[in-house]
Amino acid sequence: MNTPDSNIEQQLTMLLRRGSRIHLSTQSGDVTLERSAYGLMCQLADEGPQRLGVLAAAFGLDPSTITRQVADLEKAGLAFRQQDPSDRRAYVLDLTPEGHEILRRSREHRRSRIRSALSNWSQSDLSDFGRLLREFNTSMDQLSAFGALLVANGLVG
Repeated sequence: MNTPDSNIEQQLTMLLRRGSRIHLSTQSGDVTLERSAYGLMCQLADEGPQRLGVLAAAFGLDPSTITRQVADLEKAGLAFRQQDPSDRRAYVLDLTPEGHEILRRSREHRRSRIRSALSNWSQSDLSDFGRLLREFNTSMDQLSAFGALLVANGLVG
């Protein structure tokens, strides 16, 4: 049956399958960024320095997973921890100058590939697509937050 929700689910599945191919085809330069590293670096660049717990919550991951991913970024010299100015007992993660530069080059390469793939689209369609993706992501975040709230209050297992 071809309903809107089944079509959306099918298209999302296809997009996720292609995600690895997109990631691999848009890497450039002498540093290869893992998907998780790229996501963390984008979060830090877009939202500023953050505690590891905030990063874990933003990605819906266990803190131990974020800790391992952050350690890899630090080891590569792409990120560093510093004391949180609002709470000297805690630390925040930020990008190094090299991390900012590698992310800038990687993002530009990816955006160039996206521009090529969508070069036949009208400006109106591009704007609509971006707006709808933002709305979809907001809806998914709200759904995740609602689910986490239910679990935290013991309403679901």
